[in-house]
Amino acid sequence: MEFETLRLAGDGLTLAADAIGDPAAPPVLFFHGGGQSRRSWRGAARRIAEAGYRALTFDLRGHGDSDWASDGDYLLDAYARDVGCLVEGLGRKVALVGASRGGQAALVGGTRHPEKVALIMLADVAPLISDMGVDRIRAFFWASNAGFTSLEEAAAVLSRLLERPPVEDNSGLAKALRTGSDGRLYWHWDPRTVAPEFLNPPSEGQAINAAAARARMQLVLVRAEHSDIVTDEGVRLFRSLAPQLIVREAKGAGHMFTSDRNDAFAAALHEFLQTTLPVKS
Repeated sequence: MEFETLRLAGDGLTLAADAIGDPAAPPVLFFHGGGQSRRSWRGAARRIAEAGYRALTFDLRGHGDSDWASDGDYLLDAYARDVGCLVEGLGRKVALVGASRGGQAALVGGTRHPEKVALIMLADVAPLISDMGVDRIRAFFWASNAGFTSLEEAAAVLSRLLERPPVEDNSGLAKALRTGSDGRLYWHWDPRTVAPEFLNPPSEGQAINAAAARARMQLVLVRAEHSDIVTDEGVRLFRSLAPQLIVREAKGAGHMFTSDRNDAFAAALHEFLQTTLPVKS
């Protein structure tokens, strides 16, 4: 079973996707966090495909191999409109999975199409998030703006974000970087995606709250045990807005746990898919 690369229509641009599994099987759509790529979900996607589903991992607009927004629109609503286009384009009931920014997009975009979405499963996403955690992510983006002279330098910045030692073999990072006209290495995203006006403006909190309140499908939050983004207060608010919310905890993990622990995430996802979007025998 191998991945195939597709290009599907978002809102006024095209999005790159890796797809695996039977094309006729129920679709499960995966969306990565800001600054990541569709490859961050490959492990979970393969596991879900092996369980009988069609798994599609997407590069968000402005990331990886997806189009950059010609109008520079990287507000949450733009990502959510892309999700809506994908859901409508597939034309059948789907499940949505998202981490961080991709989870916000899945929640806002998916709840606008309740008849097409059976499950939204979120990795460390809640209506209320910690300013401290957002500041840490902002610092990572700003530290990356000038680019890097080597893979080692990029790995050092990434290890500070993930709060763990750099890996010994940095070769895998090459896929996440592009070479600029100045010869320096840059993360594979449009620099405008991390402009200050796109990082947690108040209007986006309101949109996420409204999405949680209108959700009628099953919602699942997998909260990182050591998250500095999702707080107890944020979980309480989420539950008050969406009483059907189920919360699980990823033990020993931080906010970016889907970057290298998503095989374990897949087991919980499969559990909920079996009841909300079962594979026909």
